Amino acid sequence: MASPHRMTRLLAPPATRPARRAVLLHRFPPRVATRHASTSSSSAGSFYVPGLKPFLYASSIAVTGYVVYIYATDTRAFIHRYVVPPLLRFLYPDAEEAHNAAVSSMKGLYSLGLHPRERPSAIGPDLSISVFGSQLANPIGISAGLDKHAEIPDALFALGASVVEVGGCTPLAQEGNPKPRMFRIPTLDGLINRYGLNSHGADAMARRLRDRVRLYAKSVGLDEASVLNGEANVPPGSLLPGRMLLVQIAKNKETNERDVEAIKRDYVYCVRRLAPYADVLVVNVSSPNTPGLRDLQAVEPLTRILSAVVDEARKTDRREKPKVMVKVSPDEDEDAQLEGIVQAVWTSGVDGVIVGNTTRRRTGLIPPRVNIKAKEQRTLAEAGGYSGPMMFDRTVELVSRYRKMLDGRSLQSAKLEREVANEAVDTSIAAIEGTITGALETEPKEVPNKPPEQKVIFATGGITDGHGALKTLNAGASVAMVYTGLVYGGAGTITRIKNEMKQELTGISS
Repeated sequence: MASPHRMTRLLAPPATRPARRAVLLHRFPPRVATRHASTSSSSAGSFYVPGLKPFLYASSIAVTGYVVYIYATDTRAFIHRYVVPPLLRFLYPDAEEAHNAAVSSMKGLYSLGLHPRERPSAIGPDLSISVFGSQLANPIGISAGLDKHAEIPDALFALGASVVEVGGCTPLAQEGNPKPRMFRIPTLDGLINRYGLNSHGADAMARRLRDRVRLYAKSVGLDEASVLNGEANVPPGSLLPGRMLLVQIAKNKETNERDVEAIKRDYVYCVRRLAPYADVLVVNVSSPNTPGLRDLQAVEPLTRILSAVVDEARKTDRREKPKVMVKVSPDEDEDAQLEGIVQAVWTSGVDGVIVGNTTRRRTGLIPPRVNIKAKEQRTLAEAGGYSGPMMFDRTVELVSRYRKMLDGRSLQSAKLEREVANEAVDTSIAAIEGTITGALETEPKEVPNKPPEQKVIFATGGITDGHGALKTLNAGASVAMVYTGLVYGGAGTITRIKNEMKQELTGISS
């Protein structure tokens, strides 16, 4: 039963309920009323634009992304020298796997437009140089070995080099030597490799280079033949003004090194397939990892091989034929050996020499007061060709010696040509003297002295900085080429070398 008090509340007249509700409203005002008051007061004090916050967020992200893109794709960026190379060595203990990863990354990044490249602001004063009658943008190149299968020539050109050498390429595809076959010596910034000219073959490389030319031709509204004949006003190999593409060729491992005719057929096959897409063909007779290859540097076989390559290159279906160079070993350094190579170069009509390649020698590779780890000592004992900064002095010395010998042979050739020509003139004069028409109205003119032709030298081996590049050029080379320096120095190596050259040439301190 309800109590009297509760009954009284329930029976209270309705008129008394609003008064109670008013009390409750006073003590606990509705939230809706407060919200309306707050909204009206903020609207009075500020201006609100719908969607402004998302726009600002998106703009900030876009600007940040652009800044990161500009930094990460600049060859001068810190990461390309001090982050990427050590990271590759850490992630890939096997040097060949690191190399393959780097090539794949550059290929992928280039296809997306995210590859490192030299900015116009990084280019210093004019470093251009005339080579083979063409003006190169600068005298720095990248040696063969980094792009064995011509997969990334354009990505390498983007790093600032004026010369890129792809290959070596053999007529038929071959696996090369068993793995592991590439080793690091970090204390010396050195490498040892015994790849054995692993190659996809001349047909595969020719298809890749031809597709590249066709893609370029389509982009400029021409056909393949027009581009190869120079109608695009770019070299048919590099497809870039002031640049030059070198294609290195070699014999197959299985081709008998004693059968010079078979070896000639190997090289000639490569010329037929690859010459249309090369500015320069490089005949490799100096790899230390192909049995018997360096034996071909003897005068007689070398002359026959080079002559066959030169003759075939001159048949290339192109308005301007590719030049031919021969890549020689740094280990054949006796005067008689150098003289034999020089003789073969002049006799065959080859246009120049690349000095040199990796070395089999292990003496003099460790600088004084430098202690290398036991593991690196064992690595030095691995079979294969060594490359690294300790090759530099030998490279400079060989360049100087080849320059003198090549120029000396050039002077002899020019003198002999003048003597033969003058003797021919004298014979002609003697033949007509005493005849009715034999009276000479003027004195016979002697054949004018022509400036001797100079063979071109490219240098590779131990070049890592601008000072070294200038020293190599002053020794007689036209182009200084880099390989191991890029592996340890990263994508900014070419730009850095050129800037150091600029500083030394202009006297600006770094």
